Amino acid sequence: MNFINIAIDFVLHIDKYVSIMINFFGLFTYGILFLIIFLETGLVIMPFLPGDSLIFVSGAFASQGDLNIFILYIVFVLAAIIGDSVNYFLGNYFGPRLFKNNFLFKEEYLGKTEKFYDKYGSKTIILARFIPIIRTFAPFVAGIGKMNYKKFIIYNVLGGVLWVSLFLFGGYFLGSVPIVKDNLTIFIFIIIIVSIIPAIVEYFRQKNKN
Repeated sequence: MNFINIAIDFVLHIDKYVSIMINFFGLFTYGILFLIIFLETGLVIMPFLPGDSLIFVSGAFASQGDLNIFILYIVFVLAAIIGDSVNYFLGNYFGPRLFKNNFLFKEEYLGKTEKFYDKYGSKTIILARFIPIIRTFAPFVAGIGKMNYKKFIIYNVLGGVLWVSLFLFGGYFLGSVPIVKDNLTIFIFIIIIVSIIPAIVEYFRQKNKN
């Protein structure tokens, strides 16, 4: 199995991998979970790491007593806020030149995120939390656009708290429900599909305009 297949399997079967983490790494699992969310929100080259589904699944495991919900909450909120802040400063420092003739940084993602800013303004920092890829690029673009950091950090904290609260406690309270517990993989697929619906709708909307 090559790296791409492993990455896809990791995203689609995140519950299996979280279980492995817990069994093999114990308390260090919290550090690994922190790192994944930090990288997904903090590095513009990591937009495909699991975010929503990882937080939801972690909440589900907490409902079964395998993880502590309060530690998870602190870990994920800190990872989300610190990650976005790092991403902001990277965008502020490196600027748009990273997107020129670079296969890792696609200008189409930058353009989509900029349009998102034009439509929703500063609230983008909050709204983007709930949309994969846009979530990773939004703080980077905020840095490129020299958005006032004091203003950015307010929306960053609000967005991080709302995002983590929704998915973590959603997983915690639904994770003990038999139909969810017995079909966790299916619910992961549902979360992934629902999270990318806005991007799909926007794609077809732009396509119809052309």
